[in-house]
This record gives sequence, C-alpha cells and structure tokens, in this order.
Amino acid sequence: MEQPISKPGRPRSFDPDHALHEALMTFWRYGYEGASLSRLQAAMGLTAPALYRAFGSKDELFKQAVAQYQRQHGFGIQEGVPIRDAIGAYLRTAAQEFATEPGLGCLVSTGVLASGPDAQVSAAVVRAEREKALKDIRARFQTGVRSGELPGLTDVDGLSRAIAAVIQGMSVQARDGATERDLNRLGDAALRMLPDCR
Repeated sequence: MEQPISKPGRPRSFDPDHALHEALMTFWRYGYEGASLSRLQAAMGLTAPALYRAFGSKDELFKQAVAQYQRQHGFGIQEGVPIRDAIGAYLRTAAQEFATEPGLGCLVSTGVLASGPDAQVSAAVVRAEREKALKDIRARFQTGVRSGELPGLTDVDGLSRAIAAVIQGMSVQARDGATERDLNRLGDAALRMLPDCR
C-alpha cells in the first residue's frame, strides 16, 4: 500500500531540477519521439499524472529540457578574435561536445529530425534554436566582411548555412560513432571553406 504523500501523485522527495536533468538525458539519448512517456516516467521517478502536474505536457517538458541543455552544454562563436580563429574554435568545441558523454551529438541538431504531427511543437523549439545559431554565425561573418577579414563579395548567407550544416552533420556523425578526432578533421576541412582576404 502506498504511503500518504503531501502532494498527490508526487513523491515527497520530488526534486524538479533532478527530474528535469533526467528528462534532458532521456530526450538526448532517445530523441523526442523515442523518449516515450514510460521512459520519461522511469527516468524521472514520476507517475504520468505527477509528470503532467510538474511540467504541464511532454512538449513543455521538452522545451524546458532544451533550455537546460543550452544552459549546460550550449556554446557560441567567440567575439573579439580573428574570424578564422573564432570559427575554428567553434568547430573544435562542437567536436569535443558532441563526441563526449553524458550524451552524444547535439540535442538541438538531432533531437527532433523526422517527426509526426504530434511532435510539431517540439520540432519548432529546436528549429528556433538552430535558426538562432545560424543568425549568430551569419552576424559573425557579416562583421568579418565589414572589418576586412573576409572579402567584400563573400556569400555570407551561403557560407553561414554551410558552417551550420557542418555543425548539424557533426552531431549526426557523433551519434553514429564518430570520435572527436574524426569530427575535428571534418571541422578542419570546413574551415578551409572560409575565403582569404587578399
């Protein structure tokens, strides 16, 4: 027989931060659709009603998990350093992060790729994060053009999308077993796409 608890459906020792961490790891490991309600319940130690009371819905839980992922594992392009150094560091950080536990790959890049109608909200969450990353890359290249680090005729949009595609591809390859060394070689090849200002 269950012991009486102060909040119905929620363990007395409920820790929302721990529960969110476990949800994050489950989404990271299995993706949005692979993280079934039963898997989330088991990882978080919550019943379905308690999970919904604490986080509202699976979509809201995923949104919070993505925000937590970005706080703990997110990274961006350095400012105030030469553009080739900044993009190189960005790619190396991606290689290290994506090939290192506790998870492999990038939750934002690969957490919701193919999705059905029930996953449209969560797909929009990670799409917005990817669009923000693309915007940041584009802004850095625009700065590089204005400062003379890149030629004035540089295809900023095309180059930005190419680097973003490399980052996303690194995530997929990490999930498939690529090592940090493998990903760094990919990053080095991508870095050679940057035009020299002559």
